[in-house]
Amino acid sequence: MKRMNFKLHSWAVLGVVSLVTATLGVSISAVHSQSIKTVKVDGSSTVFPLTEAAAEEFQKAQRGKIRVTVGVSGTGGGFKKFCRGETDISGASRPILQKEMDECKAAGIRYLELPVAYDALTVVVNKQNNWVNNLTVAELKKMWEPTAQGKVNNWSQIRQGFPNAPLKLFGPGADSGTFDYFTEAIVGKSKASRGDFTASEDDNVLVQGVVRDRNALGYFGYAYYAENRDKLKAVSINGVTPSDSTVENGTYNPLSRPIFIYVSSKSIDKPEVNQFVKFYLQNAAKLSKEVRYVALPGSAYNTAQSYVDKKRFGTVFGGKESVGLKIADVLGRQAKD
Repeated sequence: MKRMNFKLHSWAVLGVVSLVTATLGVSISAVHSQSIKTVKVDGSSTVFPLTEAAAEEFQKAQRGKIRVTVGVSGTGGGFKKFCRGETDISGASRPILQKEMDECKAAGIRYLELPVAYDALTVVVNKQNNWVNNLTVAELKKMWEPTAQGKVNNWSQIRQGFPNAPLKLFGPGADSGTFDYFTEAIVGKSKASRGDFTASEDDNVLVQGVVRDRNALGYFGYAYYAENRDKLKAVSINGVTPSDSTVENGTYNPLSRPIFIYVSSKSIDKPEVNQFVKFYLQNAAKLSKEVRYVALPGSAYNTAQSYVDKKRFGTVFGGKESVGLKIADVLGRQAKD
Protein backbone atom coordinates (compact mmCIF):
# COMPACT_ATOMS: atom_id res chain seq x y z
CA MET A 1 0.00 0.00 0.00
CA LYS A 2 2.81 2.35 0.91
CA ARG A 3 4.45 1.82 -2.50
CA MET A 4 1.13 2.39 -4.21
CA ASN A 5 0.55 5.57 -2.20
CA PHE A 6 4.04 6.69 -3.08
CA LYS A 7 3.41 6.10 -6.75
CA LEU A 8 0.12 7.96 -6.60
CA HIS A 9 1.82 10.78 -4.77
CA SER A 10 4.64 10.85 -7.33
CA TRP A 11 2.22 11.02 -10.25
CA ALA A 12 0.32 13.77 -8.45
CA VAL A 13 3.52 15.75 -7.96
CA LEU A 14 4.48 15.18 -11.62
CA GLY A 15 1.02 16.33 -12.64
CA VAL A 16 1.38 19.53 -10.65
CA VAL A 17 4.87 20.11 -12.05
CA SER A 18 3.60 19.51 -15.59
CA LEU A 19 0.71 21.89 -15.03
CA VAL A 20 3.01 24.58 -13.63
CA THR A 21 5.48 24.04 -16.49
CA ALA A 22 2.72 24.24 -19.09
CA THR A 23 1.34 27.39 -17.48
CA LEU A 24 4.78 28.97 -17.34
CA GLY A 25 5.31 27.97 -20.98
CA VAL A 26 2.13 29.75 -22.03
CA SER A 27 3.04 32.77 -19.93
CA ILE A 28 6.57 32.91 -21.33
CA SER A 29 5.19 32.52 -24.84
CA ALA A 30 2.65 35.27 -24.22
CA VAL A 31 5.33 37.60 -22.83
CA HIS A 32 7.57 36.83 -25.82
CA SER A 33 4.69 37.53 -28.21
CA GLN A 34 3.98 40.83 -26.49
CA SER A 35 7.65 41.83 -26.72
CA ILE A 36 7.64 41.55 -30.52
CA LYS A 37 7.07 44.99 -32.01
CA THR A 38 4.61 45.16 -34.92
CA VAL A 39 4.54 47.47 -37.93
CA LYS A 40 1.05 47.75 -39.43
CA VAL A 41 0.74 48.36 -43.17
CA ASP A 42 -2.41 48.43 -45.30
CA GLY A 43 -3.64 49.91 -48.56
CA SER A 44 -3.09 49.38 -52.26
CA SER A 45 -3.17 45.92 -53.82
CA THR A 46 -0.77 47.28 -56.46
CA VAL A 47 1.83 48.28 -53.88
CA PHE A 48 1.23 45.05 -51.92
CA PRO A 49 3.72 42.81 -53.82
CA LEU A 50 6.54 45.30 -53.22
CA THR A 51 5.67 45.91 -49.57
CA GLU A 52 5.22 42.19 -48.94
CA ALA A 53 8.67 41.50 -50.41
CA ALA A 54 10.20 44.24 -48.26
CA ALA A 55 8.40 42.92 -45.16
CA GLU A 56 9.62 39.36 -45.74
CA GLU A 57 13.25 40.41 -46.18
CA PHE A 58 13.10 42.80 -43.23
CA GLN A 59 11.63 40.19 -40.89
CA LYS A 60 14.34 37.71 -41.88
CA ALA A 61 16.98 40.30 -41.07
CA GLN A 62 15.32 41.05 -37.72
CA ARG A 63 15.15 37.33 -36.80
CA GLY A 64 11.73 37.53 -35.19
CA LYS A 65 12.27 40.76 -33.25
CA ILE A 66 9.88 42.81 -35.41
CA ARG A 67 6.71 41.70 -37.18
CA VAL A 68 5.30 43.50 -40.24
CA THR A 69 1.66 42.89 -41.15
CA VAL A 70 0.55 43.86 -44.68
CA GLY A 71 -3.16 44.20 -45.47
CA VAL A 72 -4.97 44.94 -48.73
CA SER A 73 -7.89 47.36 -48.43
CA GLY A 74 -7.21 49.30 -51.63
CA THR A 75 -5.66 52.76 -51.70
CA GLY A 76 -8.83 54.49 -50.53
CA GLY A 77 -9.62 51.86 -47.92
CA GLY A 78 -6.06 52.02 -46.67
CA PHE A 79 -6.17 55.80 -46.27
CA LYS A 80 -9.38 55.49 -44.24
CA LYS A 81 -7.57 53.24 -41.74
CA PHE A 82 -4.42 55.35 -41.89
CA CYS A 83 -6.29 58.59 -41.13
CA ARG A 84 -8.03 56.89 -38.20
CA GLY A 85 -4.64 56.06 -36.76
CA GLU A 86 -5.08 52.30 -37.22
CA THR A 87 -1.96 51.77 -39.35
CA ASP A 88 1.62 53.01 -39.41
CA ILE A 89 2.09 52.93 -43.18
CA SER A 90 -0.33 53.11 -46.10
CA GLY A 91 0.44 51.83 -49.61
CA ALA A 92 -1.02 53.97 -52.39
CA SER A 93 -1.18 53.62 -56.15
CA ARG A 94 -2.02 57.32 -56.47
CA PRO A 95 -1.25 60.44 -54.45
CA ILE A 96 -3.36 61.24 -51.40
CA LEU A 97 -6.54 63.16 -52.30
CA GLN A 98 -7.87 66.33 -50.68
CA LYS A 99 -10.68 64.59 -48.77
CA GLU A 100 -8.14 62.12 -47.34
CA MET A 101 -5.83 64.98 -46.43
CA ASP A 102 -8.73 66.61 -44.58
CA GLU A 103 -9.55 63.39 -42.73
CA CYS A 104 -5.93 62.96 -41.63
CA LYS A 105 -5.71 66.61 -40.57
CA ALA A 106 -8.86 66.29 -38.46
CA ALA A 107 -7.25 63.34 -36.67
CA GLY A 108 -3.96 65.18 -36.15
CA ILE A 109 -2.08 62.85 -38.49
CA ARG A 110 0.60 64.17 -40.81
CA TYR A 111 2.43 61.95 -43.26
CA LEU A 112 5.62 61.37 -45.18
CA GLU A 113 4.91 60.82 -48.89
CA LEU A 114 7.53 58.44 -50.31
CA PRO A 115 7.48 57.27 -53.96
CA VAL A 116 8.89 53.73 -54.08
CA ALA A 117 8.54 52.59 -57.72
CA TYR A 118 6.77 53.09 -61.04
CA ASP A 119 3.98 50.86 -62.32
CA ALA A 120 2.60 50.24 -65.79
CA LEU A 121 -1.14 49.86 -65.26
CA THR A 122 -1.85 46.96 -67.62
CA VAL A 123 -4.92 46.16 -69.71
CA VAL A 124 -5.25 42.41 -70.27
CA VAL A 125 -7.41 39.96 -72.20
CA ASN A 126 -7.79 36.20 -72.19
CA LYS A 127 -4.96 34.22 -73.81
CA GLN A 128 -7.42 32.80 -76.34
CA ASN A 129 -8.50 36.26 -77.48
CA ASN A 130 -7.21 36.42 -81.07
CA TRP A 131 -8.74 39.73 -82.16
CA VAL A 132 -7.22 42.26 -79.74
CA ASN A 133 -3.55 43.22 -79.62
CA ASN A 134 -3.92 46.97 -79.37
CA LEU A 135 -6.56 49.41 -78.15
CA THR A 136 -6.69 53.18 -78.25
CA VAL A 137 -7.54 55.34 -75.26
CA ALA A 138 -10.74 56.32 -77.13
CA GLU A 139 -11.75 52.65 -77.45
CA LEU A 140 -11.09 52.03 -73.76
CA LYS A 141 -13.18 55.07 -72.91
CA LYS A 142 -15.99 53.69 -75.08
CA MET A 143 -15.91 50.51 -72.98
CA TRP A 144 -15.66 52.07 -69.54
CA GLU A 145 -17.39 55.46 -69.51
CA PRO A 146 -20.59 55.75 -67.43
CA THR A 147 -22.82 56.09 -70.52
CA ALA A 148 -21.65 52.65 -71.70
CA GLN A 149 -23.54 50.95 -68.87
CA GLY A 150 -26.18 48.61 -70.23
CA LYS A 151 -25.47 49.76 -73.79
CA VAL A 152 -21.94 48.80 -74.81
CA ASN A 153 -21.87 45.07 -74.09
CA ASN A 154 -20.43 43.48 -77.23
CA TRP A 155 -16.95 43.46 -78.75
CA SER A 156 -18.43 44.35 -82.15
CA GLN A 157 -19.46 47.72 -80.72
CA ILE A 158 -15.87 48.68 -79.93
CA ARG A 159 -14.35 48.39 -83.39
CA GLN A 160 -15.51 47.29 -86.80
CA GLY A 161 -14.20 43.79 -87.40
CA PHE A 162 -14.30 42.69 -83.79
CA PRO A 163 -16.47 39.59 -83.29
CA ASN A 164 -20.08 39.44 -82.18
CA ALA A 165 -19.13 38.30 -78.67
CA PRO A 166 -20.17 39.48 -75.20
CA LEU A 167 -17.82 42.03 -73.62
CA LYS A 168 -17.05 40.92 -70.05
CA LEU A 169 -15.26 43.53 -67.97
CA PHE A 170 -13.21 43.08 -64.78
CA GLY A 171 -11.72 45.91 -62.76
CA PRO A 172 -10.76 47.17 -59.32
CA GLY A 173 -13.42 48.33 -56.87
CA ALA A 174 -14.18 51.92 -55.91
CA ASP A 175 -11.74 51.88 -52.95
CA SER A 176 -8.85 51.15 -55.32
CA GLY A 177 -6.33 53.77 -56.36
CA THR A 178 -5.98 51.88 -59.63
CA PHE A 179 -9.69 52.49 -60.26
CA ASP A 180 -9.23 56.18 -59.51
CA TYR A 181 -6.19 56.48 -61.76
CA PHE A 182 -7.63 54.48 -64.67
CA THR A 183 -10.90 56.40 -64.74
CA GLU A 184 -9.06 59.73 -64.58
CA ALA A 185 -6.63 58.72 -67.33
CA ILE A 186 -9.09 56.99 -69.67
CA VAL A 187 -12.51 58.53 -69.01
CA GLY A 188 -11.26 61.95 -67.96
CA LYS A 189 -12.72 62.04 -64.47
CA SER A 190 -11.75 60.07 -61.36
CA LYS A 191 -14.32 57.41 -60.38
CA ALA A 192 -16.40 58.08 -63.53
CA SER A 193 -17.12 54.53 -64.68
CA ARG A 194 -19.87 52.22 -65.73
CA GLY A 195 -21.00 50.12 -62.78
CA ASP A 196 -21.96 46.89 -64.52
CA PHE A 197 -18.58 45.17 -64.37
CA THR A 198 -17.09 42.59 -62.01
CA ALA A 199 -15.22 44.56 -59.36
CA SER A 200 -12.79 43.45 -56.65
CA GLU A 201 -10.13 45.01 -54.44
CA ASP A 202 -8.22 41.73 -54.81
CA ASP A 203 -6.30 41.74 -58.09
CA ASN A 204 -5.97 37.96 -58.01
CA VAL A 205 -9.77 37.74 -58.31
CA LEU A 206 -9.58 39.94 -61.42
CA VAL A 207 -6.79 37.79 -62.87
CA GLN A 208 -8.87 34.63 -62.44
CA GLY A 209 -11.92 36.30 -63.95
CA VAL A 210 -10.08 37.14 -67.16
CA VAL A 211 -8.35 33.74 -67.26
CA ARG A 212 -11.68 31.91 -67.15
CA ASP A 213 -13.51 33.91 -69.85
CA ARG A 214 -12.36 34.13 -73.49
CA ASN A 215 -14.33 37.34 -73.94
CA ALA A 216 -13.01 39.12 -70.84
CA LEU A 217 -10.96 42.28 -70.48
CA GLY A 218 -9.55 43.68 -67.25
CA TYR A 219 -6.90 46.02 -65.84
CA PHE A 220 -4.55 46.05 -62.85
CA GLY A 221 -0.92 46.65 -61.86
CA TYR A 222 1.85 45.21 -64.06
CA ALA A 223 3.13 42.86 -61.34
CA TYR A 224 -0.10 40.83 -61.47
CA TYR A 225 0.16 40.51 -65.25
CA ALA A 226 3.84 39.52 -65.04
CA GLU A 227 3.01 36.83 -62.49
CA ASN A 228 0.35 35.41 -64.83
CA ARG A 229 1.75 36.16 -68.29
CA ASP A 230 1.40 32.49 -69.27
CA LYS A 231 -2.38 32.83 -68.78
CA LEU A 232 -3.02 36.42 -69.91
CA LYS A 233 -2.24 38.67 -72.86
CA ALA A 234 -1.25 42.29 -72.33
CA VAL A 235 -2.85 44.79 -74.70
CA SER A 236 -0.81 47.63 -76.20
CA ILE A 237 -2.32 51.08 -75.63
CA ASN A 238 -2.07 53.50 -78.55
CA GLY A 239 0.49 51.10 -80.04
CA VAL A 240 2.79 50.97 -77.00
CA THR A 241 3.27 47.83 -74.90
CA PRO A 242 3.85 48.12 -71.14
CA SER A 243 7.49 47.38 -70.24
CA ASP A 244 10.40 48.70 -68.20
CA SER A 245 11.74 50.70 -71.15
CA THR A 246 8.40 52.25 -72.19
CA VAL A 247 7.75 53.31 -68.60
CA GLU A 248 11.25 54.74 -68.18
CA ASN A 249 11.14 56.72 -71.43
CA GLY A 250 7.57 57.90 -70.84
CA THR A 251 6.05 56.44 -74.02
CA TYR A 252 3.65 54.14 -72.16
CA ASN A 253 1.28 56.97 -71.47
CA PRO A 254 -1.14 57.72 -69.81
CA LEU A 255 -1.10 54.43 -67.85
CA SER A 256 2.35 54.75 -66.23
CA ARG A 257 2.20 55.98 -62.64
CA PRO A 258 4.27 56.30 -59.48
CA ILE A 259 3.35 54.19 -56.46
CA PHE A 260 3.90 55.29 -52.87
CA ILE A 261 4.05 54.50 -49.22
CA TYR A 262 2.76 57.07 -46.71
CA VAL A 263 4.19 57.00 -43.19
CA SER A 264 2.25 58.41 -40.25
CA SER A 265 3.75 61.21 -38.18
CA LYS A 266 2.52 59.32 -35.12
CA SER A 267 4.56 56.26 -36.08
CA ILE A 268 7.81 57.41 -37.67
CA ASP A 269 9.55 57.86 -34.31
CA LYS A 270 8.81 54.27 -33.32
CA PRO A 271 12.16 52.48 -33.79
CA GLU A 272 10.54 49.49 -35.52
CA VAL A 273 8.72 51.70 -38.05
CA ASN A 274 11.76 53.87 -38.71
CA GLN A 275 13.92 50.79 -39.24
CA PHE A 276 11.43 49.22 -41.63
CA VAL A 277 11.05 52.40 -43.70
CA LYS A 278 14.82 52.77 -43.97
CA PHE A 279 15.13 49.11 -45.01
CA TYR A 280 12.30 49.54 -47.54
CA LEU A 281 13.97 52.52 -49.22
CA GLN A 282 17.40 50.88 -49.23
CA ASN A 283 16.01 47.77 -50.95
CA ALA A 284 13.14 49.17 -53.05
CA ALA A 285 15.14 49.27 -56.30
CA LYS A 286 16.18 45.61 -56.07
CA LEU A 287 12.78 44.39 -54.85
CA SER A 288 10.90 46.46 -57.49
CA LYS A 289 12.67 44.53 -60.21
CA GLU A 290 11.94 41.24 -58.48
CA VAL A 291 8.19 41.91 -58.36
CA ARG A 292 8.23 43.40 -61.90
CA TYR A 293 7.84 47.09 -61.22
CA VAL A 294 10.18 49.79 -62.51
CA ALA A 295 12.70 51.02 -59.96
CA LEU A 296 13.28 54.72 -59.46
CA PRO A 297 16.80 56.15 -59.84
CA GLY A 298 18.95 55.81 -56.74
CA SER A 299 18.74 59.57 -56.16
CA ALA A 300 14.98 59.25 -55.64
CA TYR A 301 15.41 56.83 -52.75
CA ASN A 302 18.13 59.03 -51.24
CA THR A 303 15.75 62.00 -51.43
CA ALA A 304 12.99 59.95 -49.83
CA GLN A 305 15.30 58.95 -46.98
CA SER A 306 16.22 62.60 -46.45
CA TYR A 307 12.48 63.34 -46.10
CA VAL A 308 12.33 60.73 -43.36
CA ASP A 309 15.40 62.12 -41.60
CA LYS A 310 14.13 65.70 -41.81
CA LYS A 311 10.49 64.70 -41.17
CA ARG A 312 9.34 66.51 -44.30
CA PHE A 313 5.61 65.99 -44.00
CA GLY A 314 3.00 66.67 -46.68
CA THR A 315 2.33 65.97 -50.35
CA VAL A 316 3.79 67.51 -53.51
CA PHE A 317 0.64 66.67 -55.50
CA GLY A 318 -1.81 69.14 -53.96
CA GLY A 319 -4.51 66.59 -53.19
CA LYS A 320 -5.27 65.89 -56.84
CA GLU A 321 -4.98 62.88 -59.11
CA SER A 322 -1.91 63.30 -61.31
CA VAL A 323 -2.10 61.53 -64.66
CA GLY A 324 0.67 61.03 -67.20
CA LEU A 325 3.58 61.99 -64.95
CA LYS A 326 6.95 60.73 -66.14
CA ILE A 327 9.61 59.63 -63.69
CA ALA A 328 11.47 62.91 -64.27
CA ASP A 329 8.33 64.86 -63.37
CA VAL A 330 8.00 63.06 -60.03
CA LEU A 331 11.69 63.57 -59.25
CA GLY A 332 11.33 67.25 -60.12
CA ARG A 333 8.45 67.67 -57.72
CA GLN A 334 10.34 65.81 -55.02
CA ALA A 335 13.33 68.08 -55.42
CA LYS A 336 11.26 71.19 -54.68
CA ASP A 337 11.11 71.99 -50.99
